[in-house]
Amino acid sequence: MNLLDLLAIPRRESPDRVAIAHRAADAAAGDLSYRELLDDADRLAAALAAAGLRAGDRVALHLDSRPELLLVYLAAFRLGAVGVPVHAAYTRPEIAHLLADAEPRLLLAETGRRGLLDELGSSERRSVERVLWADELAELAAARSPTELPPGPDGGDLALLLYTSGTTGRSKGAMLTHDNLLATITGLLAAWAWRREDVLLLTLPLFHTHGLVVGALTALAAGATIVLHPRFDAAAVAAALLGEAGPPRPSLFFGVPTMYVRLVDELARRREAGEADLPGRLDPARGGPRLFASGSAPLAAETFAAFRDATGHEPLERYGMTETGMLTSNPYAGPRLPGTVGRPLPGVSLRVVDETGAEVSTGQEGEVVVRGANVTAGYWRAPEKTAETFLTGPDGRRWFRTGDLGRRDSATGHLVLLGRRHELVITGGYNVYPREIEETLAAHPAVREAAVAGVPDPDKGEVPEAWWVAADGAAPPADDELAGWCRTRLAPFKVPRRFHRVEGLPRNALGKVERHRLTAPAKA
Repeated sequence: MNLLDLLAIPRRESPDRVAIAHRAADAAAGDLSYRELLDDADRLAAALAAAGLRAGDRVALHLDSRPELLLVYLAAFRLGAVGVPVHAAYTRPEIAHLLADAEPRLLLAETGRRGLLDELGSSERRSVERVLWADELAELAAARSPTELPPGPDGGDLALLLYTSGTTGRSKGAMLTHDNLLATITGLLAAWAWRREDVLLLTLPLFHTHGLVVGALTALAAGATIVLHPRFDAAAVAAALLGEAGPPRPSLFFGVPTMYVRLVDELARRREAGEADLPGRLDPARGGPRLFASGSAPLAAETFAAFRDATGHEPLERYGMTETGMLTSNPYAGPRLPGTVGRPLPGVSLRVVDETGAEVSTGQEGEVVVRGANVTAGYWRAPEKTAETFLTGPDGRRWFRTGDLGRRDSATGHLVLLGRRHELVITGGYNVYPREIEETLAAHPAVREAAVAGVPDPDKGEVPEAWWVAADGAAPPADDELAGWCRTRLAPFKVPRRFHRVEGLPRNALGKVERHRLTAPAKA
């Protein structure tokens, strides 16, 4: 069985139901039925097959969040090819690394990114046999018949190669098979009571597992409708949730904590403008949404309470990773406990263990390890990294090390996340690894060394800040110069919010930087 076998159900039983309703101010809005979406995907798959794409080939996708992106994913899945999402904000060095590592035969990109991609040297894109631009997709698909398709993939075949940074600062590709995706999707269909009548308001990016797998692919597997926005805009989202944007009205909204902060602010603005009974207008009994889910970063208890007070809804927190899909969830029907990420989803085994891999008692702290059909087999062409990420427990079973520290709540058994074994910074739902930023700053001729740590932020959850030591004899650069240096080499969300010049970095006896001792200079 593969992912497309699930999609065959709505294609057969509700072919005229809207699969994707595209809502974009800067592009033509339009709806695609299940019949249209999947027929177009088959035709595009046939065209790509005629162009030489085969099972196992990688397809790099540097497209914005719009229906064409989902169309390409589905076409690649149909051929047994492997989708490789490329973050929309990646700079040339980041794209070059991904292309060199994944070695895609085909690169699909927004026409507006032609300049950026043209900057790549021939060696950096040596595996790419063809660059296909977004405005060529419709013509390409229309020229082929879906009867020309080869057999589909097996469940154990790769479907996605999702790149996630590591403590070395170099992105590595998590290999996700059709079976991995099916395990996450079927677990969520049951846990969150999905139904065909659901409408998911989706503003999350489709290059990330949250928006792509938890959002789009699960919605399509349910036979539901996706109302797709190209980006998050608090005013537009509030209008849609309140039923002001026209049909179909959303029944589901998934977001990262930053989005919930901004929605609370937008609803407060509406109240100050004289709008009344906002919680009543969001009541499911009156056609309002039935579920708000939050993930990709911890949701502050204050934000949980503020959103509940503003809407009458408690966000459902859950926990997952790029490498594992979804792992745990607060209950859909039952109390949602702020500060916890709930219990394991169906098919997921989870333990909290000590340094030896032995499970600790309820209430004790340790590292979270997991196993299940949802968990990646490892990292692309990185056997050493794969070996480091798995451990064999006392029971002889192989467990994935999440790198997260946690404990089970003594009263409820819910998982409480305490921090990260490695110093990952999650800002606005995006992963930022200090080492990558540190290496970028250290490449500046006036910087001798640098260290980066996450600092709490009411909007983003955390933001990266940098502490740096000037190179001997060099004129210390201003903060704006360092920020500009980073912006040309890193995605915007990785650029430190602040820069602190120090005489030296705190280190332990072995010379390792102790990030927990990094503090901002006292303000006068």
